[in-house]
Amino acid sequence: MEKAGQKLHTRMRLWEYPDEYIVEPTDGTGGSFLAVSRTDGSMKQLDELPQCSSVRVPKIQTIYGVIGVLKLLAGSYLFVITDRQCLGSHLGHPIFKVTSMKILACDHSLKGSPAEQRRMENEFSALLNAAEATHGLFFSYDVNLTLSMQKLHELGAESKVLPLWKQADPRFLWNNYMLEGLIENKLEPYLLPIVQGSFQHFQAAIGKDIVDVTLIARRCTRRNGTRMWRRGADPDGYVANFVETEQIVQLNGYTASFVQTRGSMPFLWEQIVDLKYKPKFEIVKPEDAPRVAERHFLDLRKRYGSVIAVDLVNKHGGEGRLCEMYGKAMQQVVNEDIKYLHFDFHKICGHVHFERLSILYDQISDFLDKNRYLLLNEKGEKIEGQHGVVRTNCIDCLDRTNVTQSMIGRKMMEAQLRRIGVFGAEETISSHPNFDDNFKILWANHGDDVSIQYSGTPALKGDFVRFGKRTVEGILKDGWNALARYYLNNFRDGTRQDAIDLVHGQFIVSVSRGSSSQPQKGGLEAFASLPVALSVVMAGFFLALMSLRQAPYSSWHLFLSLFWAVLSAGIAAFVRANGRSFCNRPRLHKV
Repeated sequence: MEKAGQKLHTRMRLWEYPDEYIVEPTDGTGGSFLAVSRTDGSMKQLDELPQCSSVRVPKIQTIYGVIGVLKLLAGSYLFVITDRQCLGSHLGHPIFKVTSMKILACDHSLKGSPAEQRRMENEFSALLNAAEATHGLFFSYDVNLTLSMQKLHELGAESKVLPLWKQADPRFLWNNYMLEGLIENKLEPYLLPIVQGSFQHFQAAIGKDIVDVTLIARRCTRRNGTRMWRRGADPDGYVANFVETEQIVQLNGYTASFVQTRGSMPFLWEQIVDLKYKPKFEIVKPEDAPRVAERHFLDLRKRYGSVIAVDLVNKHGGEGRLCEMYGKAMQQVVNEDIKYLHFDFHKICGHVHFERLSILYDQISDFLDKNRYLLLNEKGEKIEGQHGVVRTNCIDCLDRTNVTQSMIGRKMMEAQLRRIGVFGAEETISSHPNFDDNFKILWANHGDDVSIQYSGTPALKGDFVRFGKRTVEGILKDGWNALARYYLNNFRDGTRQDAIDLVHGQFIVSVSRGSSSQPQKGGLEAFASLPVALSVVMAGFFLALMSLRQAPYSSWHLFLSLFWAVLSAGIAAFVRANGRSFCNRPRLHKV
């Protein structure tokens, strides 16, 4: 059996020397200092601080973790946590949210690099400003957050004493790629696993019992990205916006857990932004759909057991083509362990009657009853295990999916509380107003977190999850968030997608790849500017109106009025026809 890994440092002091960064543990655990060269990002351990000259005193600040090191063309970048917030506890240990991170450049070697390489390095490093604002990162110094309660329970004795990064499921390890340098240098006390997703927690009373409820979302890094630039699956079956959600209940010594998943429809499709409010869905290589879907579901079967895929998209309209393709692909995949169910959310529930989701629950209740949930007794022994998972999707796997998953989570928690003996046969969560309110807020915050990471805005339909009904304020907020999504998807998310690809190693930068490694804007895209085009259109229409006022007195003004009107209409039509060139597109990774 391996010895238990060294304890992670929980508080450190960062010294910024002219030629290196020094990380000094200050949490009383002792251990070596970490030195990171500001020239090339190379790392080593020191037993004491270097002497500092009286001329230039190093900057000092407190940090709470080293996220990792990202290597670009000639320089490297050190990611550190500069502020944290305690979100609650899990298995008796505090869980923290990253509220501020800092990216420190180790690029002194750039001074002697060719001008072209320096230009590219500056462009790459500028993308990291977007990475600094990454939403929903959380961590623990003591407990493995990448594994569900059931998988933690199933870990062997040898695995349980391994360092957290070695126990971690790489799918949900956000800084997996950036940890490589620290792993190579055997810097165990600094190897802090980071998860992206959501951690929500509350305690509430049901009669004399205190119930502890936790909701964890774990975002998969395999096909991570933004709403419009990561759709569908890749050829290996990894899907966009794949999130594992685990709902945990603890009371009277018992622990119950239930896991659900969400993810984009598992075949190759895209929806490239082009200034339209709803860009056209495009199915890529439809002949490969059954093979890609099969790969995806075989992976889910291996990890979770039986699977029921709940498809919430519209049967008709633009979504209908995707629904049809999904259904056809699943005909070759379904078997005793893999089921497919289509439920037209908008047709059945409309925009306000979400209580009709009970129809869906009736259709999947047999699956849920058969495949159960994890239940541990006071001694930590497994009474029941979860043998299958509900996989839910809509188009974005956000709004309709959030509402549906919260309904399933509510039903399963009620079943667990009945099993433990806290609820009577007909008792429900809504019978306990305080608990019910906390439960709704828990799921609403969870949905907002997952949505912000993918779309840039909180979830739509969140008022139903938060209050149990649709409200005027909620509908107005949905309208505002829908407009915000349009703006972000068209004019900001290309850059954000590039930043995501960089930090996850989806686009590995190296000098040997040369200047061709970063696609340059070409053709129309090189000079297309929507603000300039809109300004010209508005100016043209203004001049047309001004000339039209003079038209009764001069045929020349009538001609000018027509000229400016035609010119403005022509430019507007040109922009509409070439919308993709006027949007903010990723440049590092071909979608």
